[in-house]
Amino acid sequence: MKSLFLSFGYAFRGVFRTLAEERNMRIHLVCMVYMYTYLAVYDFFAVTRTQLALLFLANALVVAAELVNTALEHAVDLAAQGICAHAKRAKDAAAGAVLVCAMFAVAVGIAVLGQREAFRAMFAYYKENPWMLFVLALSIALATVFIFRGFGKRFAKPKKEAQP
Repeated sequence: MKSLFLSFGYAFRGVFRTLAEERNMRIHLVCMVYMYTYLAVYDFFAVTRTQLALLFLANALVVAAELVNTALEHAVDLAAQGICAHAKRAKDAAAGAVLVCAMFAVAVGIAVLGQREAFRAMFAYYKENPWMLFVLALSIALATVFIFRGFGKRFAKPKKEAQP
């Protein structure tokens, strides 16, 4: 049982390190937080359980692809000696896989959330509550800082550690 809990710990550490080190993972996270916040807090969008499941699946696919891409990049960097054309191809292909997953997620998002009435209601809401537009702008500014700065120096460079 102890090894099971340890494996979950290693997995969570991998997710958090990827968030700390990879700007693109933070972009994915911020987009998901905004989308799920709008779905949970406001009633602008009419989303069925099946559509919500598709959104979850698309988001999970992007996050998983980003995690695999990061793992592959580190493994290739470890194995490659200097600049290597094969290493570049492997890293480019992994990055391409993330791009394909992200494009799929955007397409799913547009198919599910592309509701004109929802955007009209959102526009009317912000027109009636201009101070909430300020809150949104402030949150976007903070999200942008998070995307480009991450968690700060404390998490940026992992220490060398023994492999389990």
